[in-house]
Formats: sequence, C-alpha cells, structure tokens
Amino acid sequence: MDTIAPTYPVTRTEAEWRARLTPEQYRVMRGHGTERPGSCALLHEKRAGTFTCAGCDQPLFSTEGKFESGTGWPSFGAPLEGAVGTSRDTSHGMIRTEVHCARCGSHLGHVFPDGPPPTHLRYCINGVAMDFHPA
Repeated sequence: MDTIAPTYPVTRTEAEWRARLTPEQYRVMRGHGTERPGSCALLHEKRAGTFTCAGCDQPLFSTEGKFESGTGWPSFGAPLEGAVGTSRDTSHGMIRTEVHCARCGSHLGHVFPDGPPPTHLRYCINGVAMDFHPA
C-alpha cells in the first residue's frame, strides 16, 4: 500500500533546506536525527520568550512551559496551540511519538508521558531545531 506524504504550508526543495539549515540542523530536522544530549545552547535558556522552528520560524513553545527534565534536551509540558504535529516512530527498535513542526514538517523531537502536571507530558525537543526570541 502506498503512503501519501502529508503536505505542509511551507515546502522547500532539499537544496533549499540544505542552504537554509546548518549541516547539524539538516541532519536532525530533515533526517530525523538527534543531537547529543547537553550540547545545545537553548537547554538552559530561562528568559521569557518564544522558541520557534529553525526551519520556518513557526512559534512552537513558550518559556512558560519549559522545565528542567535532566535529560539533556530542552523539555516543555505543551506546545503552543496548533504549532506541532505528531506521528508514530518505530525506529531504533522502540515505539515513540515523534514531534514535527505543523508548518514545515521538520522533525523536532519526541513526546513522552512522563512530564509534570498539568499535562504529564514531556516534549523533548532538539535545541538545534529551534531558535529563541526573547519577549
């Protein structure tokens, strides 16, 4: 059975993605990779503001929902409304829920059911997949 790829409001050719993103961003966001834990500058960002998709500038998360998970990746209790989509990820012998940008489809990270109240979710997001805009 053929799978129809979803369409997104922002689309680019692979050459355009490679020109827009750093090699590490491309590997993570377009290749569904993962950055090394503890390696991103946004991990300890605590100023008020908004985290956006590095691929299309879609607002994704607010610092109000950010928390320290101890995992080595920026973690959030919930995304901004309509900002992300999810899909089933069965890579690496695991079943996980992948998080992608709702505007451009770029891979952001994964969501897990072990976060704090009130959502009890942990959106574990690759820092290279985001930019930060202070309030």
